[in-house]
Amino acid sequence: MHITFSKAATDRLSPYLNDGITHLKLLHDMEGCGCVVSGVPTLQLINEPSVDDKLAQGDPLPFYYEPRHEIYYEPMLRVDYDPARNTFTLKSDNQIYTSNLRFLTEGSVV
Repeated sequence: MHITFSKAATDRLSPYLNDGITHLKLLHDMEGCGCVVSGVPTLQLINEPSVDDKLAQGDPLPFYYEPRHEIYYEPMLRVDYDPARNTFTLKSDNQIYTSNLRFLTEGSVV
């Protein structure tokens, strides 16, 4: 899995990652969905990866993800940020996964 982060997305995320402790994760959030297929993609800040997390080298930001959820996404993804709407978008060449990608930091949505 590879994610290319736009300059706008990188500028928005970088302040949260500059401490060297906090990492970015693409979470396939299934909380309250009832089924793994109905999961919602979410960007999440984590302090340390879980045993299930795998590190991927995004461009330019590295990120963690759970390989068991990789099946729901295409291998090459893009994350963009729209400052006017204060929203992230997750997409590929073939589809838009969400134009309102949630960003969680310490349990709250940013």
